[in-house]
Amino acid sequence: MFSDTGHNWKQYRQEDSIGSFPGNSNADSVVQYKLQQPAIARFLRLIPLDWNPSGRIGLRLETYGCPYTSDVVSLDGGSRSSLVYRLSPGPKRASREVVSLKFKTLRNCGTLLHAEGQAGLSLSLELERGKLLLLLRQGRTSPSEPRRLASLGSLLDDQHWHHVAVEWRSSHLNLTVDKNIRRVQIPAEFNHWEIEQLSVGAAHSQKPATSKRNFQGCLENLLYNDLNLIELAKNKDNQVTVMGNVTFSCAEPVSVAVTFPGPLSFLQLPGATASVSGVVTVGFQFRTWNKAGLLLTFDLAQKGGVVWLYLSEARLRLQIHKAGRALLELSTGSGLNDGQWHSVELNSRQGRLTISVDKEEGGTAHASPSFPVAIERHLFFGGCPAEDDRQECRNPFNIFQGCMRLLTLDNRNVDLIMVQQKQLGNYSNLQIDMCGIIDRCSPNRCEHGGRCSQSWTIFHCNCSGSGYSGATCHSSVYEQSCEAYKHNGNASGHFYIDVDGSGPIKPQLVYCNMTEENTWMGIQHNNTELTRLRPSPGVNQHLVHFDYSTEEEQLSAVISQSEHCEQELSYHCRKSRLLNTPEGSPFSWWRGGPGPGRIQNYWGGAQPSSQQCACGLQGDCVDPQHYCNCDADRLEWNEDSGLLTHKETLPIRSLVLGDIQRPGSEAAYRVGPLRCHGDKNFWNAAFFDKETSYLHFPTFHGELSAEISFLFKTTASSGVFLENLGIKDFIRIELSSSTQVVFSFDVGNGPLAVHVESNIPLNDNRWHRVRAERNVKEASLRLDELPVATQEAPADGHFHLQLNSQLFIGGTASRQKGFRGCIRSLQLNGVTLDLEERAKITPGVRPGCPGHCSSYGSLCQNQGRCVERASGFHCDCGLSAFTGVFCHTELSASFKSETSVSYTFKEPYELSRNSSALPSSIYSDMTLRGENISLSFRTNQSPALLLYVSSYYREYLALLINKHDKLEVRYKLDSSREAEVLRSRVRSLANGQLHTVTIRRLTDSVSLQIDQNAREDFNLTSDGEFNAIKSLVLGKVHDSDELDPDLARLASLGFTGCLSVVHFNSISPLKAALLHPDTSPVVITGPLVQSNCGSSASANPYAAENTHHLSGKKGESGSGQPLVNAIRTDSALIGGVIAVVIFVIVTVLAITARFLYQRKETYRNQEVKEVKQEDSQDFPFNNQTDSQNASSENPKEYFI
Repeated sequence: MFSDTGHNWKQYRQEDSIGSFPGNSNADSVVQYKLQQPAIARFLRLIPLDWNPSGRIGLRLETYGCPYTSDVVSLDGGSRSSLVYRLSPGPKRASREVVSLKFKTLRNCGTLLHAEGQAGLSLSLELERGKLLLLLRQGRTSPSEPRRLASLGSLLDDQHWHHVAVEWRSSHLNLTVDKNIRRVQIPAEFNHWEIEQLSVGAAHSQKPATSKRNFQGCLENLLYNDLNLIELAKNKDNQVTVMGNVTFSCAEPVSVAVTFPGPLSFLQLPGATASVSGVVTVGFQFRTWNKAGLLLTFDLAQKGGVVWLYLSEARLRLQIHKAGRALLELSTGSGLNDGQWHSVELNSRQGRLTISVDKEEGGTAHASPSFPVAIERHLFFGGCPAEDDRQECRNPFNIFQGCMRLLTLDNRNVDLIMVQQKQLGNYSNLQIDMCGIIDRCSPNRCEHGGRCSQSWTIFHCNCSGSGYSGATCHSSVYEQSCEAYKHNGNASGHFYIDVDGSGPIKPQLVYCNMTEENTWMGIQHNNTELTRLRPSPGVNQHLVHFDYSTEEEQLSAVISQSEHCEQELSYHCRKSRLLNTPEGSPFSWWRGGPGPGRIQNYWGGAQPSSQQCACGLQGDCVDPQHYCNCDADRLEWNEDSGLLTHKETLPIRSLVLGDIQRPGSEAAYRVGPLRCHGDKNFWNAAFFDKETSYLHFPTFHGELSAEISFLFKTTASSGVFLENLGIKDFIRIELSSSTQVVFSFDVGNGPLAVHVESNIPLNDNRWHRVRAERNVKEASLRLDELPVATQEAPADGHFHLQLNSQLFIGGTASRQKGFRGCIRSLQLNGVTLDLEERAKITPGVRPGCPGHCSSYGSLCQNQGRCVERASGFHCDCGLSAFTGVFCHTELSASFKSETSVSYTFKEPYELSRNSSALPSSIYSDMTLRGENISLSFRTNQSPALLLYVSSYYREYLALLINKHDKLEVRYKLDSSREAEVLRSRVRSLANGQLHTVTIRRLTDSVSLQIDQNAREDFNLTSDGEFNAIKSLVLGKVHDSDELDPDLARLASLGFTGCLSVVHFNSISPLKAALLHPDTSPVVITGPLVQSNCGSSASANPYAAENTHHLSGKKGESGSGQPLVNAIRTDSALIGGVIAVVIFVIVTVLAITARFLYQRKETYRNQEVKEVKQEDSQDFPFNNQTDSQNASSENPKEYFI
């Protein structure tokens, strides 16, 4: 411990833990110890922690130090007690100005420094509740409410020296309090601000302030640009004015505090003197972070019970108990666990009991008990003795952890130094003459806006609403790209993505379109509509800015991380030139790229700096002498549009359109949303083929928070993934066995390790994900989806991870225990290491890593086939009846009675033809000894024919619903015999609900399953061969001459309802009709409408498709207005409701209501069209629907 007065000791701390060092173990050897942080003091105090068990107690101590200059001044906090320094007028001073000082005080508020400049602008440093605030004020005569620019430090009213420095620069300042530095951006009006007057201890330009707002305490070494102001004041320099009661020495009051650090702490004082007079008066001050704890207890005289004064839920409460029941309860105050000093008084006089907190600023509670309140023998503060044979002290509450001072009994001060010297009372486990409170939330260790709360021993981070998790809110709960969400098996929708993981960039909400082979991310701006421009008198140019739904740093990171980005830019013109090609100055241009963007003079579809449009690049402009269609300057409408794909020029920030003021000029423009796909970081991988191979990178800097995540796959049973060493510290992640991953490190407290054990082998050549995090509170390790393993950090110890060697990936500095296999997507604190680039120049390591289907192949559903790519994979749905990126999107169609889909199998003479150009699911063998058939249907029709397969030999297979609403399978595999009918026992299949049917035949054995019902088995009597199959028909069968009469009647009725995911052996006839009608042997007659009627979500006829857009438009830009709205999704909803109304309600009244509803809707739509098309009727261009609205899936909103 150290002190500069001999009182109010302060524990020496290294980092934020209690400092300790080894002593000598014999009488002769000398142990030298260098303090990591210097201590400025006049007194040192050593506390032995352990004794040499085999030697004698002895100590010889020498201290080494450096010269220290100290100029001090003391301010008494009076209304004018201060120093005022007026700067002399002269030439403009340097762009860097610095004020530094040290201060100590017992008061938790007051003006420390006030700098005033031109126009009444001023900056102040003020203590408020023990924190130092940087405040900005404007106006001299009637200053406005100060604006807080920063808050730094805590518990600065502890009567210890604290260092403060303020460094002014042109656009910002650096504020330093002790070891903490904060960079503060100051308003623009301060860019050329110069200090005219510097006030220390009070702000003289403001209205006369109360003495509470002035500083009371001592200042040391007050420097302005290395000019010693205290020395100038001593020498009575005319630039420094001394005001009020100022002395040039530090006259500080002696305030002895006591710390209650733990469960064994208590202070016992005699109370007999107070009980004699019949008056009880107890007073003290306390400070703590705990919400609960016993402050004071004593027994009442004459065995009248016990008094407890304690904290509960941060309120002061008093209870008097006798014989197990409460005689009296009082409570007052609130929020008393804020770390501030609070005064408490307990008075009992003339039958009136009073407890009060913080005097006039706090609260008071009164009672008039019917019994005397007098102290029996002793008072116990903070707790009770562990061994109390006389049962004088009982504590049913939490222990008190905190500080107390200014204890008074009967209005007489208690001398705690006498207590320390065993001359008064008794105590245990107290730290007397010091307050050991620590603010563990200053600086705030909770990252990303996490809210810090604390008790006496620990702090806690509340991460709710931040988008991050972990003990310090360090790890992002969101994925870094749409690509990552896709490989978690998600469908299209809105997702929060965090492009830099645990880095400083906030998560953003984007739309992920996963319906295509590439996973597209869409970022909207405030005007994606096709917008009409009209000539405006006196306006030669039209300027429009685009505000994006994400912040600038988010936008830049998305573009940088994506493999490809694009943005549509279109211009529709009539007598309105665009780029004035080929030689003139452009009439129009746009800005794109980071920040405000750079001017670009090319258009969508062309190359940067080309001053061309897409038609100029392709050579098909309407006028060959120009490079843009609009530059032909013709009277008919033309268009120049295309995609901008150079990421360096994206996104489009603003647009300037110039040739719109001439008579007859008309134009419209559209700037689409920014669309990007691919994630360069997600597939960045390296393959280590030897144990001695490794990659090395610069030192990893994760002093307070270190998060490491990566994927690996291997066939080896052990190996080191990552290692970084320091002098003593290190960090390492390794595969210690085929089922265990270990995360180990040392920050100076000795090695710690976190283990995760897997119940399956990890050397299975499949991808496994590792996420390790180490912070000041704990270390954690997660493997795949197994439970997180954690290891708490020591409460008092080192917590800075200090590394200095290179970071080794896939091996170690000793080239032993290296890793053999693949490491992918390695990120350290949100920064992805480019393994592939480093692997290209490193022997024994290869860039990239194939073999993704072993891990991700299960994402390909419904017989979809996983196909490898260099970076990733894709699902081939050729053999599946489903479609979509994972072959999971059902293909359904609504059938009317006239609808027919006829799929023709190979003609005999076609068997030798080359059909490789057609989809793999089109052809099948001619003779079948078995079938695998599956389909889903929904209908109210019975009887109804679902599927019919014919052959050239008058054989057939028919699947139908009979008149009893049961399913029948009819096989006629011998033309000379009657068809065999297989009837299911499942009832009510024509009930409008979705049903799924699976039929499997192998020669004469047939199995049938409907929905989740039990499988039904049948046997055929025919030979089991289905010869020379000809065609498969869904819906109405037009060629029914060869059918049995009853089946022919049923086939002529057609099918009304929904068919979905029809699969017959290796072919998908409905899929071929919907997606490949031109290249498949399919004949479609009648209406065939693709729909989602086969999804389980549409079982409710009132369910509607919902499209969730990004946040609403922020308003239109410029004087233009949207010309034609995008296709409205409302129409699908209205049509569905009307269809249900027609189907369900058959009364005349309902039909009339529907008619009126349609009239109203038609009128409304006509009004909209009239408003939108109020100008020239020959404008030929409609606004295009955004790609995310055109998705065939139902977009869902995800908050993950």
